[in-house]
Order: sequence, then structure tokens, then C-alpha cells
Amino acid sequence: MKKFSILTLAVVMSIGTLFTSCEALKNTNNTQRGAGIGAASGAVIGAILGNNVGKGGNGAMGAVLGGVVGGVAGGVIGNKMDKQARQIDEVLPGAEVKRVGEGIQLVLNENAVRFDTNKSTLTATAKANLDKLVPVFAEYPDTDITIFGYTDSTGPADFNLKLSGQRAASVRSYLVSKGVASSRFNVTGLGIADPIASNETVEGRSQNRRVEFAITANDKMREDAKTEAGN
Repeated sequence: MKKFSILTLAVVMSIGTLFTSCEALKNTNNTQRGAGIGAASGAVIGAILGNNVGKGGNGAMGAVLGGVVGGVAGGVIGNKMDKQARQIDEVLPGAEVKRVGEGIQLVLNENAVRFDTNKSTLTATAKANLDKLVPVFAEYPDTDITIFGYTDSTGPADFNLKLSGQRAASVRSYLVSKGVASSRFNVTGLGIADPIASNETVEGRSQNRRVEFAITANDKMREDAKTEAGN
């Protein structure tokens, strides 16, 4: 509730700022006004998302998903992301799919892509689940995919940071081998940061050995959305 209240206040303040300039507004039509309001509030929302996305407060994820177009064009992108998120949820019900801003946060936990302790090798189950994502990614080629790798707290922090990057890279390499363009991917390892469960239990550590995707519009999708919106 606290986050929702802050978000609402920020949006109201951004809209209020727009309406303080009557001289600027009187020379625009209704569509332009709506798009302008959407762009301003979208920028505020994006900044807040950068600090609040993810169960563990993943600032890195938020920074990727927080960059929004806003306005009518942002709505066009959002509609496409809504459809893609539903398809991912349908083909991979074991994963956590969240619509954030104009993008998608996809958490591949132990139910979808599980890693053994100190390992970055994909299991047969992990490969089978990643196979289910390939057709969806192929249907939406104008999206960029950032993969974040994580570990549990077992072992030295520097080792875990390297291992988490290897886990993200393993997922990227497998998806590329299945035909997803390598240019769409960025990978990064975050080590023990942003746990989604307690590292004090075996079950919790298993959940923390995961990868997460941030799926966002690429430049082409953004430009196409602006064209469709008449911007």
C-alpha cells in the first residue's frame, strides 16, 4: 500500500505540473494532451520502478524495466507486452510472470530452471522449459532480453558473482542455439544479491539459484509504436 500511495502521488504531481502551463496546453488537441500526460507520468513511474521492482528490491531489474516511452505509444507497447506475458504464462506455468511498466519480468525459479549448488550447467528439465519460451520469443522479435543470474549464499561472494554470470550466460547460449538472435540478449551476474527466499534453508537456497529476464521493447518496437500512435 505504501508503494502504491507514493506512485499515485508522483503521477498526480506530474500531471498537475503539466496543467500549470495553460498557454502551452491551449495550442494542443486532446490526443496530444493525453500523450503528453502519459509521457510525463510514465517517466515518473519508470523512475519509481527502478527502485522498487522485484521481490528482493532488484534495482538492476528496475533500471531496465523502468525506461518507459509513455503516452499513447507506451500503451501500444504495453498491449503487446500483455499478450506476450499471457503466452509465457500459458506455456510455462511454473515460472513467475509479471507485467512491469512497459516490460515483463520473468522469474525462472527452481520450478522452471533449477541449478545445482556451485553449478551453471542446465539440467534436462531446464532445457525443456527454455524450449517452451523459444516460440514466444520468435513471435516477438522486436524485444530485448536482459538475463540476470543469481546464486544462494553458499561459498565466497566473489565466486558466486562469477557463477551467477555463468548461469545467465548458459541460458543465453542455449536460447541462441535454438535460434533466438544473440543480439537480443544482455547478461549479467548479481551473485547473492536480491534473494527471493531465505538462505537459511535448503528450499530457500534452491529458490535463490535462479535466473530472471527483463523483456523490453527494442528501438524498432518503440519507433513502430510511435508511428502507430500517430506521434
